[in-house]
Amino acid sequence: MNDYERSVLRNVEEFGWHCTSVFESEDNNNDEPPFSYSVGLYHSFQQPEFIVFGLDPGVAHSIISICANKFEAGEQLDLEQHSYDLINNFPCVFVRVPRDRYYDYVYSALWFYAEEDFPLYQIVWPNKDGLFPWHPGSPESFRQWQPVLRQACDT
Repeated sequence: MNDYERSVLRNVEEFGWHCTSVFESEDNNNDEPPFSYSVGLYHSFQQPEFIVFGLDPGVAHSIISICANKFEAGEQLDLEQHSYDLINNFPCVFVRVPRDRYYDYVYSALWFYAEEDFPLYQIVWPNKDGLFPWHPGSPESFRQWQPVLRQACDT
């Protein structure tokens, strides 16, 4: 086990979850968006893990932390509805991520859970005009910065 894996286990034990952030290095010409995801929410609270794209790691951690704090307090999130609790004045949508997409992004969660199945939802946020990546008129750059791992319908 390496230092990173030990830190994941320590954080899950102490806080009930861990946040992993993956972002482009400055020397990389890759246009892949940054993303952050949780590890341990399912283990600690029997709630889904979350992934969010295109945000600063600190902001993404704060958003996932709001979810974790609700779970720790015994509250639920209605994953079928917009949530206004995560970003002030903007609705977020939860999109269930198909299992075959886990291998593209959530390596630490796959390591942590080993053979155990766990649910993963993407937290999708709108742009400043209130458009989600699947809306007509949503800029291509926004859609690339926040890829939706499974197409959702806006309600």
